Amino acid sequence: MKLQIHVWFQNLGIACSIASLFTLFFRLSDFAWVTKSVYYIPVFFIIIFFMSMMIADDIRNIFKKLFWYEKRKIKRPIWQVGIGFIFFLAQISTVMVFSQELTHPQLGGMPLFLVFAFMNSFILTVIYEEIFYRTTIK
Repeated sequence: MKLQIHVWFQNLGIACSIASLFTLFFRLSDFAWVTKSVYYIPVFFIIIFFMSMMIADDIRNIFKKLFWYEKRKIKRPIWQVGIGFIFFLAQISTVMVFSQELTHPQLGGMPLFLVFAFMNSFILTVIYEEIFYRTTIK
């Protein structure tokens, strides 16, 4: 089955999120030795990333079924929230694994990387929609 490029972007975001979160969980546990890095990239992250690329399409389809995406008359709003959340979670989890020093600056009590991730995910969602889901104006 040949996947479209927008599905690949979604799967990459899901796989990156899964790999980063698992790497973060192992880094915080007693099994931190598993997350040894080569050129600042945890080996565990690479292994989990490739494993999660195999299941990312299934996870995306499960969430579609879970939220009754196919039964909705207007499918676009749930898609916009979904892709925005994928972008948001991928950015946060990547920062938590690769650049933990960026998690300390605060903006009014909220970590600054959360603010930037939210703004970036909003902009990326708009760009993503303009590239892949253009509508013709009559």
